[in-house]
Amino acid sequence: METVFIRWTWLRAVLHNGWWLVTSVYLVVDARLSPAELVLIGSVQSAFALVFEVPAGVIADTISRKWSLVVSQVLMGTAMLATGLFESFPALLATQVLWGISWTFASGSDVALITDELDRPDRINIVLTRAARAQLTGAATGLIALGLLAWATRRDVTIIVAGAAMMSLALYVAFRFTENKFEQATARLAPLGGVAGGPTRTARWSTSWTTFVRGVTLVRRSRAILLIFAATFLVNGASDAAGRLTQKQLIDLGLPASILWFTALGVVGLVVGALVLRLVTNRINGRHAATDYAWAALVGVLSMLLLAFARDPAFGAIAVVLLNGIVTPLTRVISTIWINTRTTADIRATTHSFLAQLEYLGEIVCGLTISTLAGLTNVPIALAGCALLFAATAVLMRQPTSDEATV
Repeated sequence: METVFIRWTWLRAVLHNGWWLVTSVYLVVDARLSPAELVLIGSVQSAFALVFEVPAGVIADTISRKWSLVVSQVLMGTAMLATGLFESFPALLATQVLWGISWTFASGSDVALITDELDRPDRINIVLTRAARAQLTGAATGLIALGLLAWATRRDVTIIVAGAAMMSLALYVAFRFTENKFEQATARLAPLGGVAGGPTRTARWSTSWTTFVRGVTLVRRSRAILLIFAATFLVNGASDAAGRLTQKQLIDLGLPASILWFTALGVVGLVVGALVLRLVTNRINGRHAATDYAWAALVGVLSMLLLAFARDPAFGAIAVVLLNGIVTPLTRVISTIWINTRTTADIRATTHSFLAQLEYLGEIVCGLTISTLAGLTNVPIALAGCALLFAATAVLMRQPTSDEATV
């Protein structure tokens, strides 16, 4: 199951990241969306994902993690494929919203599934780190492969091919993933009612609500979980805002406005991230997690200040590699492991969904704040604002925590 899971993670990253590279150009060049429309798509997409995140997590915990992933793949592939069929703003807004919703059925479900099926508390952190590394190398592969395919053919054709391939991954999940150790919903719902071994609709709603309440109770009682939620809010807000400003700042510094340059820069960042995760695989655990997260946030401060006040595109490129190769992968995998070790099997996907909600909230609140700052001042000042968010995160993660809370 471990090898199957990591292979799936790699394949999904290939298709997702390669598709997004081509789509980001398609939306501007072919669909001719305005900057306001591009920003609106991101905001609406995050808002819908925020709403769907927790219900999707509860479904995964009460019905099936495996089939939640199958639903995610089908919706994701459909949204990706449909993007290449339209050029009007309303239609593209709809496809991107569906794409955002599709991820809510996967976030938390994947980690919960592999954790339960592996059933090795001593090894799960290593597996999750390997999966994060596979995601980075897959992303780099996707940028190159689908970027070349788009260059050799057409952007819309490449988008459709990537969507169809992503949809086919649903079959991979359906036939290769197992869910033998998951507490089936029928078994947990049997005491609540139902006939012929099946739960009633009332019983399902009752169990879903109980799962949600248990997740909220866990979060409310655990200072450690609240701490990583706050850090995730700040880090994702800073990273998302920086990502929106990076290309403009690099172009202003003199980097040629060519997709090849940005593709190469993205690939370098992903490769660096994979190497960093490989080096710290055995270190990412309960004792070092908070310290490593704080150090990653300090690297974020350095990268933002370097990008903000660079006078040469080479230094700006180094800053981007630091952000994408160290800050983003480290904080993401640490937060995933942090939550995973502090929850229980019956509410694991739900708790991870809460974490994803904080990611979306950070992108919306902090991202819009930094974007407003950029509009009122300039890009370097806005990037300095991102540095301030990273600095606040580093201070926050040096606070003492305790794990005595239980559900």
